[in-house]
Order: sequence, then structure tokens, then C-alpha cells
Amino acid sequence: MPDTQTKTPKYLFSKGIDDYFNGVYKAYKFVALFFRQAFTRPFHLREIINQCFEIGLKSLPLITVTGFIIGIVFTKQSRPSLEDFGATSWLPSLMGIAIVRALGPLVTALICAGKVGSGIGAEIGSMRVSEQIDAMEVSAINPFRYLVVTRVLATTISIPLLAFYCSFVGLLGSYVNVHGEEATSFTTYFTNAFSTIKFLDLFTSVIKSLVFGFTIGIIGCYKGYNATKGTQGVGKAANHAVVLAMFLIFLEEVVIVQIANWIRYF
Repeated sequence: MPDTQTKTPKYLFSKGIDDYFNGVYKAYKFVALFFRQAFTRPFHLREIINQCFEIGLKSLPLITVTGFIIGIVFTKQSRPSLEDFGATSWLPSLMGIAIVRALGPLVTALICAGKVGSGIGAEIGSMRVSEQIDAMEVSAINPFRYLVVTRVLATTISIPLLAFYCSFVGLLGSYVNVHGEEATSFTTYFTNAFSTIKFLDLFTSVIKSLVFGFTIGIIGCYKGYNATKGTQGVGKAANHAVVLAMFLIFLEEVVIVQIANWIRYF
């Protein structure tokens, strides 16, 4: 093994490639292990419910404020463009499509990636470096099933519910702006907002939210479960969990939207 001073660019490049594919393989094994463990007993339902409370209910205040502000701001930004064409009556329909189809799930996923993903990575990472996970293995407790499976299932369940709640709050914020400008009634606004939303839009939002929730949970658990180097490793695990989860969320958004557009056109 060459020392630091004699390492050539070719060696460093080769080592980087090896590390990359080794990381991909470890991630694949981690995901495969999750699917094997998720359908075997015990299911730890109490811990899943507890994690749903931690992930879902405790995220409601942040989701509420963010969704409401996004609804108001996006409506304000869209109004001048529609006014140029004399089509302000289409504003509720535009908001319904934009928020339910795209903004609701995406904003919820990004918020939870920062709040939940980092929390999971830091929590499991601290348990790894403090040898609590090793102690669970000695005590005949399956730490992967208790720590990883429960949290991934909780994020997969909670994120879709939060996404629909965020969409509703966003539409409510949009209604406040429209009502203030045009005195539109509550019933009229929501009737027009949902008039252009199709079943495919709702189905796509559900699928996106499920995928986003699974991604946030599995990335946070993977980074935390494989944390090393003490407290510094815990910080890196939390940071990497947020960055990688957000990157994958944007990538998944592009892929799912493209597939949905193909289905819509056919």
C-alpha cells in the first residue's frame, strides 16, 4: 500500500471507483435486508406507531406554516401572468393542479428530509458509535428490525398523509389570497380547484409520497447504521442523509412525472 506522498492520480481515481461501487453494493444489501426483515415477525407495531407520532404529528406545525405560506406566495406570483391574458378565473384550477400534483408532495418530502432524515441519521448514528446497537445484538434483540424497519415503515406511512395535509393547507392559503382579491366564496374556490384534478393526479401524488417517504427513511437509517468515527461520524451521517435524500427526491420526482405524462398522453 503506497503512502500518502507516493499516491498517484491513477491510484486515487481507482480507489475512488472501488469505494463508489463498494458503497452501492452495501446500499443494495441494506435495502434487500430491509425487505426481508419487513415481512417477518416480530413486527414491533408499538414502535412503528411511536415513530409515526414522532415523524408525522410532530412535523405538523412546520408543514402547516410552510404549506400555507407556499399557497399564498404561489398564488401571488401566478396572478399577474394570468391577468395579462384575462384568465384570473382559472387561478383556483391552476393552484389545484400545481399544489396537489407537484408542490404538496415535493415540499413535504424536502421538509421531512431535512427534519426527519437528519434526526434518524443522528439518532441511529449515535447508537452505533456508542455501541448501543452492539449491546442490542448481545441481548438477542434484532437491532435492524427494531431500529431500521420500524422507522422506514413509519416514514413510508407518514409522508403521504403529511403530503395531502400540506396540499390542503396550501390550497387554504391560496383561497385566502383569492378571497382577499376577488371575494370568491369557499365553496366556489374549492369546486374550481378540484374540477381539473383527475384520478391520475391523485394516484401519482400518492405514489410519489410513498417513494419519497421510503427514500427518506432508508437513507437516514443507512447513513446512521453505518456511522463511524465517534461524534464526528454522527454529524456526517446526519448531513449525508439530508443531502442524499434531497438529491434522490428530485431525481424520483423527474422520473415519476415523466412516467405519469406518458400514461396521461396514452
